[in-house]
Amino acid sequence: MSFRVSIRQWPSPFSVAAGGTVLEAALAADVPFPHGCRSGNCGACKCRLEAGSVDLKPHSHFALGQEEKDSGLILACRAVPREDLHLAWLQDDAELAAHPLSRFTGEVLSVDALTHDIRRVRIAPPPGMRMEFSAGQYARLTFAGQPPRDYSMASRPDQTVLDFHIRAVADGSASSYVAERLTAGETVEVEGPFGSSWLRERHRGPIIAIAGGSGLAPISSIVETAIAKDLPQPIYLYAGFRDERDVYLEERLGELARAHPKLSVTIVLSEPSGPTERRVGFVSDVVGADFDDLDGCKAYLAGPPVMVEAAVEMLEMRDMRPEDIHADAFYTEAEKAALDRTS
Repeated sequence: MSFRVSIRQWPSPFSVAAGGTVLEAALAADVPFPHGCRSGNCGACKCRLEAGSVDLKPHSHFALGQEEKDSGLILACRAVPREDLHLAWLQDDAELAAHPLSRFTGEVLSVDALTHDIRRVRIAPPPGMRMEFSAGQYARLTFAGQPPRDYSMASRPDQTVLDFHIRAVADGSASSYVAERLTAGETVEVEGPFGSSWLRERHRGPIIAIAGGSGLAPISSIVETAIAKDLPQPIYLYAGFRDERDVYLEERLGELARAHPKLSVTIVLSEPSGPTERRVGFVSDVVGADFDDLDGCKAYLAGPPVMVEAAVEMLEMRDMRPEDIHADAFYTEAEKAALDRTS
């Protein structure tokens, strides 16, 4: 048995086998369904159920709250059809980032320490090839002998070489390999792009960009791309770190701000170990102190889930529409697996 699923903004319906999820079937049918974690944590695959009914597998309240469920929203990665469905993506046709899925073997050009626990890894595609993506998206990387892991591109889409900022995670096999053993000249399997928290170039309201830790990778790609394309609106970038030793890219961001007056950069420390002239506290609180009304703005968020959730709540309290908040919460593999174990 299978069920037919159609999407208002996509021309071809697809089938979902009994017991399968909408997202699994969509991706298998090469439908560019917006998605992120695939495990009910991030909310990137949120869509509107216009007809039909589904069972929702366990998911986080951040990804889909009860009020959203009551209004007809579902998570495609958790939605198991009970009958034929008609869905609608939350963005319109003009906003779809439908890049072809690329799979290739790349070469590691360099591995550099950005901080004590973050490495910048530069990967070159095969000669003559460039992976198409939108600023803010991510790729799935598989290093030698390691499980595949998702990392955001820090480079701009018009650049051939792909930059990634990979933070070493406790008990993280792939990130530990990158931190301790990865060297230039090695090969890496690359698949992408994925993710729906990408720069909306048609929007002309102010941009609020909030990064936590290595969440600065996709946020810097978004900011640099907006500047390179000469988007006219002001850009307010807030980068939150725990302490001084965790701060990175400050010199590059300073250069951009000096060259482009429409860009404002604020570094925030949550737990400084000594006296500092920087702003102190949670980055979401600092943004909230600077703005009373954010109606008409677009926000791009990336970093730890706690930071992202606090920022989303703050932005909505300042009248930003949910559809103008584009969030990429960096869940660990253990966090992603937690809900699957309860499914």
